[in-house]
Amino acid sequence: MTDALKRLSDEGVAIWLDDLSRKRITSGNLAELIDQQHVVGVTTNPSIFQKAISAGDGYQQQLADLAARKVTVDEAIRMITTADVRDAADVLRPVFDATGGQDGRVSIEVDPRLAHNTGATVAEAKQLAWLVDRPNTLIKIPATKAGLPAITEVIGLGISVNVTLIFSLERYREVMDAYLAGLEKAKAAGLDLSLIRSVASFFVSRVDSEIDKRLDKVGTDEAKSLKGKAALANARLAYQAYEEVFSSDRWAALDKAGANKQRPLWASTGVKDPAYKDTLYVDDLVAPGTVNTMPEATLEATADHGQITGDTVRGTYEGAKADLDAIARLGISYDDVVQLLEDEGVEKFEASWNDLLKSTEAELKRLAPSEG
Repeated sequence: MTDALKRLSDEGVAIWLDDLSRKRITSGNLAELIDQQHVVGVTTNPSIFQKAISAGDGYQQQLADLAARKVTVDEAIRMITTADVRDAADVLRPVFDATGGQDGRVSIEVDPRLAHNTGATVAEAKQLAWLVDRPNTLIKIPATKAGLPAITEVIGLGISVNVTLIFSLERYREVMDAYLAGLEKAKAAGLDLSLIRSVASFFVSRVDSEIDKRLDKVGTDEAKSLKGKAALANARLAYQAYEEVFSSDRWAALDKAGANKQRPLWASTGVKDPAYKDTLYVDDLVAPGTVNTMPEATLEATADHGQITGDTVRGTYEGAKADLDAIARLGISYDDVVQLLEDEGVEKFEASWNDLLKSTEAELKRLAPSEG
């Protein structure tokens, strides 16, 4: 094994695992990844929980207890998922303490069915923070139009947030604005800004999947030469936006009051096209103050043969803009692509959540004690 993961860490990239299951916690695997693979955080989403709970390992006793209590399926899901997040947060607590609260974080998402409802998202975020009850939790809120005011409100209450499902540069700027507005609210309320943390999850691989499909339809040599370039260009320009916002006068005032920068987090970094190197979205997105949350296969690939050669983001902005401009000149609409990806992202998480509800409901029925 090369020490690519250590080199990545040394470059200022926090390595988080994009996966969680009860078995991963109880078997000691999570602790092992922290100890040996430089993992300093965990992200979850509805699809991850659906996969973990459907696999069944370690959930039977809790499901039987919940069935005996005749809880609703929604309550059962929340009891199960928050228990996993709480336990993972405890495993990561030493990292949280050692990094002064920057890492050692576990993310849990609000119910994806609330993605377009601001008030319900805020209420759910408060409930999740209370249920998990660990200082090293991040509540995930999707970056939908309805999610933006929810982010401001939740940050303003002093709850740390992972903003998820960001695909566009414009929306990313709105997310950073929502974060700063939340910090300003928290400051006005007299809260300690140093305790509030946030990451902005900017999705990577899905951008290539969608744009490559459209480039294939165009079919010219120029179109083919642009395949595999959109996602990196998009993410690199997002980092440029991050640098701008967090060197502004508005930020300086919050920085003085003890606030923390909202770190860019590269999400969806598993490569979807086998034609690309499997560490593409790790090797080529190295920049200080970022997070890369990886599925286990990507983590292992990076450990085995990742090529970490220093900062691969700063200094690339001109080329990144040129790549996106060239794609636009071929008649591929950036705005259309990013809106489609956001809509699909919300739909996919909602579908996973509904699958999880169905399979859990079936288990609760099966385990329900007979009357009498």
